[in-house]
Amino acid sequence: MSETDPPKATYDGSDIQHLKGVEGIRKRPAMYIGGTDSHGLHHLVYEVVDNSIDEAVNGHASKVKVQINVDESISISDDGRGIPISEVKGDGRPAVEVVLTEIHAGGKFDRDSGYKTGTGGLHGVGITAVNAVSEWLTAEVSREGHVWVMDFEKGRRSSELRQLGRSDKTGTKLSFLPDPTIFPETKFSFDTLTRRLQELAFLTPGIRITLQDDRVNRTESFHYEDGLVEFVKHLNRTQTPIMPDVISVAGESDGVQVEVALQHNDGYTENVRAFANNIFNVDGGSHLSGFKAAMTRSLNTYAKKANLFKDISPASEDFREGLTAVISVRVPDPQFESQTKVKLTNPEVEGIVQSVVGEQLLKYLEENPANAKRLVAKAVNAAEAREAARKSREMVRRKGAITTGGLPEKLRDCRSRDLETTELYLVEGDSAGGSADTGRDSNIQAILPLRGKILNVEKAQLVKVLDNNEISNLFRAIGVSPAAGGEEMDISKRRYGKIIVMTDADVDGSHIRTLLLTFIFRHMRPLAEGGFVYIAQPPLYRVTQKGRKAPRYVQTHETMMTELTDLGRDGASLISKSDGTVFDDDNLDRVISVLREMEQPLELLERRGIDISYLQVKGGAEPTRLPRFRVLWADSEKWFFERDEADAFVKQLEQEHEASVAAENPPADAKSDSDSDGNEDPDDKTVELEPVCQLVDLHEITTLNAQLALLKDFGFTYTDFVSAGVQNAEQVYPFRIERGDSTVQLTSLREVLPELRKLGEKGLTLTRFKGLGEMNSEELWDTSMDPEKRVLLQVRMEDAVAADEIFRILMGDQVEPRREFIETHALDVKQLDI
Repeated sequence: MSETDPPKATYDGSDIQHLKGVEGIRKRPAMYIGGTDSHGLHHLVYEVVDNSIDEAVNGHASKVKVQINVDESISISDDGRGIPISEVKGDGRPAVEVVLTEIHAGGKFDRDSGYKTGTGGLHGVGITAVNAVSEWLTAEVSREGHVWVMDFEKGRRSSELRQLGRSDKTGTKLSFLPDPTIFPETKFSFDTLTRRLQELAFLTPGIRITLQDDRVNRTESFHYEDGLVEFVKHLNRTQTPIMPDVISVAGESDGVQVEVALQHNDGYTENVRAFANNIFNVDGGSHLSGFKAAMTRSLNTYAKKANLFKDISPASEDFREGLTAVISVRVPDPQFESQTKVKLTNPEVEGIVQSVVGEQLLKYLEENPANAKRLVAKAVNAAEAREAARKSREMVRRKGAITTGGLPEKLRDCRSRDLETTELYLVEGDSAGGSADTGRDSNIQAILPLRGKILNVEKAQLVKVLDNNEISNLFRAIGVSPAAGGEEMDISKRRYGKIIVMTDADVDGSHIRTLLLTFIFRHMRPLAEGGFVYIAQPPLYRVTQKGRKAPRYVQTHETMMTELTDLGRDGASLISKSDGTVFDDDNLDRVISVLREMEQPLELLERRGIDISYLQVKGGAEPTRLPRFRVLWADSEKWFFERDEADAFVKQLEQEHEASVAAENPPADAKSDSDSDGNEDPDDKTVELEPVCQLVDLHEITTLNAQLALLKDFGFTYTDFVSAGVQNAEQVYPFRIERGDSTVQLTSLREVLPELRKLGEKGLTLTRFKGLGEMNSEELWDTSMDPEKRVLLQVRMEDAVAADEIFRILMGDQVEPRREFIETHALDVKQLDI
């Protein structure tokens, strides 16, 4: 080494980091919760709920409640035993603190703590991870006659364990707010949570699970006594069963409990879900492979014995065509592939499931020959259709090889063959295809016009799908061949890097887009799984300004409102009439920023039927602080700023109520002679105390108080958000906005943003349009095809099970589930084309 060479970098102990406690979880959260996307966000709820379900499965709980609060925090409560609050031996800290702040701390490492049946919680990691990735978490435990509360921030304790009011109940309530510095999106989906919670209710017969969304005042409750049988009926509600019975199988061997329910329908897709200790195993595992082997063997054995196979013998997948089944096992010491438990790996479970299911299924077939013959006949038909589909598949492949270039006639191909840059646009009709063809970059963008609405593949057998001309054109244009049997589609041979669905934003366009997505999900799923499918997102607004020839485009309503506010603010001043204070430049920007933060919480509060003036009268609000806690009892209410004060008042009400009940029901001084034989007097009854009051936590007040504290610097209080009212028969205007020659009078600060937007709209023409059908080729290029300007929505496979169910509901034969879906989500529609 020469003297001029740089010194070699050292690598020693100073380069090694030891992340203690929750630091490692916050640094690498994906290892513990599966990611920081929407899937990981909702996994936080599942981790907490699974602990409540473990209590229920082992006979310690019967109710679980999940509440989405208006500030996007979550509260999960159960009536189980409650997390212990006594000190952990050898540690000195309360157990509730240890289990929420230390990994590998919990009560499920052996079966001596009341968890006799297999549990979903195993490693003592789940709720610690939830705490670690939360901005704050509050644990509220009811046990030993009291309510105990402890607070945490980012996984670390922020308060001591506190004893609050008296409670005769037991249970745990965890409330937490996901940390926005870890999760890009912290908004919970009601539908996503509904699917998982309903699953758990099916898997845990007798439990009642309630999901309450305070953001939109919506509640769902799930309670099933017949467990998996009702689960299969629910999954099959979008199909027509080929037999009335749901076959139910249950058994136990070597401590492993097995329960299976199954029913075939007249459809063509398989829908089998596998669970271990109530945890859904996305990738299946040993219990699923055991079930498949048992089913194939049982049906084969019966059919051969009854001589039901003539010219063709069904394969394993033929027996599962149209099958809906749920497999649930409870394993004392389960082994999973990862912390997110996507696959069960216990090898002994496969043999146990195969034995239990095989024996009982064969017995059912022998005792129900009519149903058995239906199942075998469906498998034979599936085998015949598979053979016909194989011939059609070969025909599609041959067409791609021997026709002119192997491509559809209507395809406007691109010149490049680079998968990194090429794109195929699937457009609606020849007219849109012509505009797209004129406006495209022909070097990298290809256009395939579709004639009308393609075949609904959800209702069609594979052989019919492959014989359809439009479907054949899609296969040939994209450049992949239909997969056969169990083989995987080779998407590396596709001709384009991106497949972009571009349809009009009207009813027909939405229908065509849905049909295309159904086809891709059922027959080209690897394209979606690989992230190669996109949906064009045309802008919502076209903005034309006087003096400018070229219009500009705004993508969303929120962006449009922000732009109008900024335009209205330019050159404007806010003037307070009480003292003549003028807010402009940076000061006005700061006021507007605070008002924007307050806009949504105020709307949420008003949705509850509470506005600022109500709090002024009823709540005893302070000038820059609103009360957050509301206690309701009888026909009265009382508001509090602090939780401790509210709890103390609740405790006082409970004590007064107990004293009143005791006075009305005095204990007998002595038993009568007729009771001296020890028999219980039927008139002696234990008086059960009804809940005296309700304590409501208005989470949105937290945000409002934080912003009111900022407005204090400008001399504003909460009363400035209340309309000034009328004086001497004339409206009072305490504020005004001046901008050039314009003056706008304001009755309160609530009017600042709407009036600025009106000012910002002057000189502009806003056109809110439906999309592609209203654009010429230049606009189409500028808004939806130019890679530098356009917005594309990537189709991602986050939850294949949920996607499968929604396609069955929306595109299947059964009308009632579709009607129910439309009625449930009717009020969620924001852009309705009539």
